[in-house]
Amino acid sequence: MEERKCSCIKIADDQETYPLDLFCIPVHYDDCLDSILIPNGLILDRIARMAKDIIKDLDDNSLHLLCVLKGGFKFFNDLVECIAGNNRNTAKSIRIGTDFIRMKSYVDEKSTGEVQVIGMENLSSLEGENVLVVEDIVDTGKTMKKLLKILDGVNAKSVKVASLLVKRREGCLYVPDYAGFEVPDKFLVGYALDYNEYFRDLDHICIMNDLGKEKYAAKP
Repeated sequence: MEERKCSCIKIADDQETYPLDLFCIPVHYDDCLDSILIPNGLILDRIARMAKDIIKDLDDNSLHLLCVLKGGFKFFNDLVECIAGNNRNTAKSIRIGTDFIRMKSYVDEKSTGEVQVIGMENLSSLEGENVLVVEDIVDTGKTMKKLLKILDGVNAKSVKVASLLVKRREGCLYVPDYAGFEVPDKFLVGYALDYNEYFRDLDHICIMNDLGKEKYAAKP
C-alpha cells in the first residue's frame, strides 16, 4: 500500500467471525457462505462516524458525492443519509450533490485486468465542486487509480475518496482518504458487494465459500 494511511477498523486475518444461524440470511444463500465478517449494525455505526469525519474535514458548505455503482450503492445511500441527518440536527449544514458512474473489473472472483467505466460522458456538474468518490472496496487499487486519472480532467475543487472496505494485500496501489474497515484478503459479498451480480441483497458482509463460487459462477 501507499505510505499514506487512513483511520479505520482493522479486522485481523484470524479474527473470529459470526455464525450464520445467529442472523437473518436469505435461505437461497444458506449453503453458499462460510460466516458473517461484518454485521449490518456495525457497518451502519461505522458509516455514521465516517460521515462525521467527512463533515469535520470539509472546509466548505457543499459536497458532491460520486457513487461508484453497482457495489457502492448501499454504502452511498447510508452515507448520504448520515450527512443529511447532520444537516437536520447540527448547526453546520452542507449542500449535497450526487452523481453516479459504473465501474467493472471482475468476473467470478478474479480481476479481468481491464477496468470498464460507464457514465463518465457528462460530469460537468463536478466542475468547481468538492467531490467525494464513494466506493465499496479498494482491492488492488487499479480501478480507483484509473477513475482518479479521469477525474483530473473535470476541474473539481477537490477530490477525495471514501471506501467502505480496504482489502489487506501486497501491492495495493491506493489508500483512500476515508475507510470503514481494513479486511483480510478473502472474497467478500453482501451489503451490495456481489459475485456475478448475486449476493447484493445480503444485509451483512459475509465470506463466501467454494460452493457459492461454483453455484453462482459466470455462465460461459
